[in-house]
Amino acid sequence: MRKIFLCLLLFSFSLFGQNGAKTCEILNKINTLMQREHYHPKPIDDSLSVFVFDTFMDRLDINRNIFTKDEYKKLSKHRLQLDNYITDNDCTFLKEFVSTYKTALERKKAIIEKIQKIPFDYTTNDSVKFSKKNFPFDLNEADIERNYKKRLRFDILEDISKTSTNLDSLKQNFTALETLSRKKIFETTLCKINGLLESKEDMETSLSNDFLDIFCNYYDPHSNYFPLETKTSFMSSLSTNNLSLGMDLSINEKDEIVVKEVIPGGPAAKSKKIEKDDIIVKASNGKGIEYWVSCASLETIGEMIFSDGNKNIEFTIRKKNGSLLDVALKKQIMKATDNNVTSFIAEKGVRVGYISLPSFYSDFDGNNVHGCADDVAKEIVKLQKDNIDGLVIDLQDNGGGSMEEAIKLAGMFIDYGPVSVLSDNKNKQTILKDQNRGSVYNGPLVLLINGNSASASEFFAAAMQDYSRAFVVGATSLGKASMQVILPVDDKNQQDFAKVTIQKFYRITGDSNQIKGIIPDVPMPVLFDSIVEREKNYKTALPYDQIVTKAKFQKYYASEYNDQVIAQSRDRIKTNARCLEMEKINNEINVIYNNTRPSVRLTFVDVYKEIHDIDVLWKKVKQITSKPTECKIMNTSYEKDKIQFDALLKEINSYKIKDVQSNPYLEEAVGIIKDYNKLKKATD
Repeated sequence: MRKIFLCLLLFSFSLFGQNGAKTCEILNKINTLMQREHYHPKPIDDSLSVFVFDTFMDRLDINRNIFTKDEYKKLSKHRLQLDNYITDNDCTFLKEFVSTYKTALERKKAIIEKIQKIPFDYTTNDSVKFSKKNFPFDLNEADIERNYKKRLRFDILEDISKTSTNLDSLKQNFTALETLSRKKIFETTLCKINGLLESKEDMETSLSNDFLDIFCNYYDPHSNYFPLETKTSFMSSLSTNNLSLGMDLSINEKDEIVVKEVIPGGPAAKSKKIEKDDIIVKASNGKGIEYWVSCASLETIGEMIFSDGNKNIEFTIRKKNGSLLDVALKKQIMKATDNNVTSFIAEKGVRVGYISLPSFYSDFDGNNVHGCADDVAKEIVKLQKDNIDGLVIDLQDNGGGSMEEAIKLAGMFIDYGPVSVLSDNKNKQTILKDQNRGSVYNGPLVLLINGNSASASEFFAAAMQDYSRAFVVGATSLGKASMQVILPVDDKNQQDFAKVTIQKFYRITGDSNQIKGIIPDVPMPVLFDSIVEREKNYKTALPYDQIVTKAKFQKYYASEYNDQVIAQSRDRIKTNARCLEMEKINNEINVIYNNTRPSVRLTFVDVYKEIHDIDVLWKKVKQITSKPTECKIMNTSYEKDKIQFDALLKEINSYKIKDVQSNPYLEEAVGIIKDYNKLKKATD
């Protein structure tokens, strides 16, 4: 196939209703942008065609129950031709994807409406099978109805099974429960199909956005096409309300609404039912209006959830173990806190300051100097007034943010010098430095990380590790060492934008944490670590490599004790009862999540067993994560004075202390600081 260095492919899908010339005109603009700005531009050739085609087909039919084998074969003629179409400025091929998809959806709708009128037999020996990998596109039209019947029967039995752990009670009330679940499953399934078919223009726009995003993903997983007005509208509403449900929501890659954070003291936290990573399945305002997330637009759901006119919201949420739970919340006015950084004192033989840093936030508008580095500095001042013997900064689940803030934060713990090296698409190196002499804190430092610690978190942790300035504890980080900027596709008509990876950053040693991640000095077991989606899991992730750099630096003057402290910590973890139990639980988690599920017979008892086999494991997870450590957690003197006359702040504080109290990584960090101080004192 012909190879050209133009990044042109997918924009045409956003303009199906326009002529091909206009479509390809916009494609060329994206192409020019990506080739000019991307860190590692790629040619449009067969590799791009195959990636885009395969990924797009997966998104359209992940369960392999929409397209028949013949329809897939018909579309497959484009699999190695997309690059040529683009070169020839011919975008007409996109119409075939739209028409084939629409035909397949209409067929699915008709079959499901037919099945809806037929009672199900739950005593047959039929079964459903699962796979960790995608099934092939081998569906024959004659088998479609049978396959849909099996899938719908499973969905109904699964829904009934999740309503209770009392098998006898479910059996006794099966007929009534089956009627309710059947109605819900059919309504949800048809609602989703109708939503896709509702408007030809909407379908084309949806396919457009998917194609555009996949095209950008070909260059790397963090380059995206992103106007997506519904998502923008939904996300912007999160920060504009006075009345709050007390939880931060985000959208995952499947367009599901996920609980990103539960805010202490808020309605969600008070319910004691909603947790981080729960998925919202349905939302209702208690006035007769309800939406299933699977079939309503995010904009519509966002308007209902965040409107001040809807003070009571009822959710159906899906827990991590797959069970469904109904939760009713009443909004309340939430007081804004001074910043997103919090600090406590942890005592266990020594007095250690603990700072939680949820993200590297900044004032991106430049209106003031407010940012996470300044907030951390304020907390350090408070902690030092209470005579701490060491400091712990918690970067677990910190997905990154502002690199400028990461540079400022690194500079607070070293005297001066380089903290990272940036490389662009011309291989030009830029050494990022802390230009300010002196540091904010000189004592022993421990950083806590896990598989969700990414980007700016890794940037900061790498610098501290290279200077031997901090002990890094936890699990290997995500492995993202690239920087992105948001750029307009057309400077003169800023309606469409792309997030483009423009640089890659390296450690001051010349090594990279791209793919590799930050490897902790002291590894500790982290539950569900093996199923965390890290950078290495993405097909188009930038590769790991090393460079020769001119960055010069000196390690921290007191790092001579580090090796001994690390060895003592590792020995302690080997015999730690909680760590051993977490490793045991992780082995059970790996069996369930990393292995293909066996086929399940479509009887109620078999499906119930399949759903609830995880219950015992989930109970163990709950117990181990809520178990308090032997550390005594307390507020700084400053915070004690601040919260003593504020009931809401007291409630929030109590929630946070309970969370910190159960942090085993903090407990080990306290032990590390104790060992370090003891060794240093013995040699002073």
